Amino acid sequence: MSYKSRFLQLALDARALRFGEFTLKSGRLSPYFFNAGLFNTGTALAGLATCYADAIDAEGLAGSIKDFDLLFGPAYKGIPLATALACEYARRGRDLPVAFNRKEAKAHGEGGSLIGAPLGGRRVLVVDDVITAGTAIREALSIIRGAGGTPAGIVIALDRQEAVDPTVSRRSAAETVADEQGIPVVSVASLADLLAFTSADGTLADQQSRLLAYRDTYGSRTRG
Repeated sequence: MSYKSRFLQLALDARALRFGEFTLKSGRLSPYFFNAGLFNTGTALAGLATCYADAIDAEGLAGSIKDFDLLFGPAYKGIPLATALACEYARRGRDLPVAFNRKEAKAHGEGGSLIGAPLGGRRVLVVDDVITAGTAIREALSIIRGAGGTPAGIVIALDRQEAVDPTVSRRSAAETVADEQGIPVVSVASLADLLAFTSADGTLADQQSRLLAYRDTYGSRTRG
């Protein structure tokens, strides 16, 4: 299986990916829902990390994000994702430093809002689950730059490929952040991949029409 298919199957097995009717934070009624927090065992996280690494390495072959030398996990879901990815790269023979932020700065002990390896002088790959409106990612990029690091790219698990506001623009949040910040945003899988995956699996074929209808209503300009 490709890393995209492996990821989607892992997500289904962990119930991190579900089909039904879900009201999103945006108020949209979605036929599917993704929650990376349900990759909550060592086995599930290890499998997820291999998918992230394969996606990054595949993109790295094209030359866009191969030069990163530190992994950054935005609080909170990005923290275990970046940590698991660092462990996977160590297994592959590449020992990468890891850093993450606190939601609130700590006034005692080591203090500050950053934990882990220093960001100064590093080319930093941000590891997160999704980009919804882009607010949290922009905050992470600001933290990295403020600490002397240079954002090299962003990798997320699932790109829903939907426009933030279809009445204004058909650009997705991931596209908007990539264009605005001048750095690549790579996803392990996208809505287009999910459509292909459900088409190939007879048990999921009945999800196709609802996924396509949702994409037609909210899909970004790059929808597959």
